[in-house]
Amino acid sequence: MTSNATTISVFGAGYVGCVSAACLVQDGNKVIAVDPDTAKIGALAEGRAPIYEPGLDALIAAGHAGGTLTATTDYVAAVLGSDVSFCCPGTPSREDGSLDTRYVQAVSEQIGEALKLKNSFHVVVMRSTILPGTVESIVIPALEAHSGKKAGVDFGVAYYPEFLREGTAVADYYSPGAIVFGELEGDSRSIDTLKALCAHINVQPHVIPIRSAEIVKYANNCWHAVKIGFANEIGNLCASVGIDSHEVMDVVCADTRLNISKAYMKPGYAFGGSCLPKDLRALRSFGRSHNTPTPLLDATMTGNEYQIEKAFRMIRKTGKRKVGLLGITFKSDTDDLRESPYLALAERLLGSGYDLSIYDQNVSAKADGGRSYVPHLAPFIRTSAGEVLAASDTIVIGNKDDEHKVAFESFKGNKVVVDLARLPDVKREGIEYIGLSW
Repeated sequence: MTSNATTISVFGAGYVGCVSAACLVQDGNKVIAVDPDTAKIGALAEGRAPIYEPGLDALIAAGHAGGTLTATTDYVAAVLGSDVSFCCPGTPSREDGSLDTRYVQAVSEQIGEALKLKNSFHVVVMRSTILPGTVESIVIPALEAHSGKKAGVDFGVAYYPEFLREGTAVADYYSPGAIVFGELEGDSRSIDTLKALCAHINVQPHVIPIRSAEIVKYANNCWHAVKIGFANEIGNLCASVGIDSHEVMDVVCADTRLNISKAYMKPGYAFGGSCLPKDLRALRSFGRSHNTPTPLLDATMTGNEYQIEKAFRMIRKTGKRKVGLLGITFKSDTDDLRESPYLALAERLLGSGYDLSIYDQNVSAKADGGRSYVPHLAPFIRTSAGEVLAASDTIVIGNKDDEHKVAFESFKGNKVVVDLARLPDVKREGIEYIGLSW
């Protein structure tokens, strides 16, 4: 239960709106449900849920019986009678696959009209699944244009994406995998309001910029889709040779150190080494030989090749011809050059006529037996990171060796840094810094 009851107007009596309204009432708040659909509003006004979701009927009935859940089509009265507005309009797909934001626009305009008549600070919280930039380009302009007021000053704006699964939505509300609050710069009051509303849930909220919060929901859902697609693809391969795919995936999921973890989930450069490319090729070939397509695995290789191409284009775009590459093995703390994407990048740069300097503490310019040696790159291998910095106008960070970080922080001047590894906590002042995917 929240310590201080808040009155919340919930715009949209669909799936997200109804579940949000019911749980907010259960938490001890007062809720005004708002929707232009009189059938939905009529059901809520009688204490009935307009949609089916396990446990929802009881919560709606209890809120109605206690007088803490009301419903109306009068959006102005709802805003004037509440402290916070949760906006849950639908965001369906258009025929071309793009997002239809007409209902987001309409709700924002309605709330803006009501805010024009309101003197106290009101918090507007978007909950619908919306693409990055939607709050900034649609919601805030509509609110400001129709209210004549300034977001973050005269009224608050935040984004609070929902992670409710149909069939388990009420349980998900109270036991979420994550709580995310998208914050408008300078508007801490809105975030404080959301923290108070969620204080009883034993999950620490992630407070991030609104654009980041907008794409988090898409990242989650697309990741879930990829996992399903991957499991199905492995299942098809297993079935083609009489293997129990559920038995296989149970073992895959049992590894929480690598398979079900943060491992491999940081955006960055392409993968390489002796295992991943080889095994992808082998399993794709296996699928072809058993007449079983592997479109997800095929796309994974295509996406990996794109990261190498993207890095090359970023370097080319700098317009500088002297390029230094710090790190050339396929990852840090190894001398393994097999299918290294950094080696592939180096060879492409050389083939395009770049003046290349390379340093990797695990790669030698001589075949001395102690470290990796690549004959055709030997003339370009330097003895220190500092030597590479001195000889180059564009510095490419290939891995996270501490020596590279020290060197990175030591140089100044008219140099460009292309970071493929995302060195942590490095100073970027006085240089032109380009991150691969950040």
